[in-house]
Amino acid sequence: MSWTRGRTLGRGSSATVSLAMHRQSCEVFAVKSAELPRSKLLQREQSILSLINSPRIVGYVGCDFTNENGQLLYNLFMEYISGGTLTDAIRDQGGCLHESAIRSHTRAILEGLDYLHSHGLVHCDIKGPNVLVGHNGTKIADLGCARWVGEQAPAVPIAGTPLFMAPEVARGEEQSFPADVWALACTIIEMATGRPPWPEVTDPVSALHRIAFSSDLPDFPNFLSEEAKDFLSKCFKRDPKERWATQELLKHPFLGEECSVQVNLKQNHSCTSSTSPTSILNQSFWESMESDTETEVETPVHMSNQLVLVSSSNSPSEGIRRLIRHISSFSPTPSLPDWSWGEDWITVR
Repeated sequence: MSWTRGRTLGRGSSATVSLAMHRQSCEVFAVKSAELPRSKLLQREQSILSLINSPRIVGYVGCDFTNENGQLLYNLFMEYISGGTLTDAIRDQGGCLHESAIRSHTRAILEGLDYLHSHGLVHCDIKGPNVLVGHNGTKIADLGCARWVGEQAPAVPIAGTPLFMAPEVARGEEQSFPADVWALACTIIEMATGRPPWPEVTDPVSALHRIAFSSDLPDFPNFLSEEAKDFLSKCFKRDPKERWATQELLKHPFLGEECSVQVNLKQNHSCTSSTSPTSILNQSFWESMESDTETEVETPVHMSNQLVLVSSSNSPSEGIRRLIRHISSFSPTPSLPDWSWGEDWITVR
């Protein structure tokens, strides 16, 4: 395939992900490249991706070898997901996601895991950076650590990220389907708090020892609903035999109501172009005042770490009125904002 390498999207310990374009069709895709002597994991990922096909797993496009700057590279071509990683989305949302978005992403990841498990595959490294968010939904990526369920250490070494490892994995015993379920719960905590589980542990060795041999579980964020906490409790069973399987979790009440909120980076960026003025010198503010017609557009707005789709208007007063209505609807005691004087007000000139 004749293609052109574009800008770098990310770098790992042994591979680099770049944007790429097919020279004839101008199709855009992602290419993951590694020096040939260090491409064993990348070639393994290609052998797995080429055998599977799911809307919840990043799509396989092809592979080839190239000689660039005197280096022989192995290249894996994959579907390009424009929104970036789930970790990017969490950061762009202010460090945590609203529960409706957590529910939506969790369902998508779980559907992807259910597909992998039904085909005898364990992902082995589920976490925010290995989940991609785009216009076509949330998709699992980076299958470099994935293994067939029959492959166990020492033939295939234990792999993954220490803070997301299940107890049996941290002890070096086995890495099977239940380990992915534990990692999914860790990813839910990442979505809710912006941090991996065990935030108080800074040393990976100490973290592994605590996960492997203590009776501790990661702390559940207090603000999550009881259904969300119950879902986490089913995933955080220290005995892998007691951990719920993907099919059981897909029927859990926490995922019972499909969430319509789709978080992606394009929507996040559009939040910065609100019709509310940042200055009285903002020309768009005066243009909106002079407009005779008003057009409404569904715009995502961040309020208290929540993504709220509000219908914005060119009228500033209408925009403020709609925004207040949406803020109130999310409050346990709906009321209009208190504009009375307070010590936290700052005088500006």
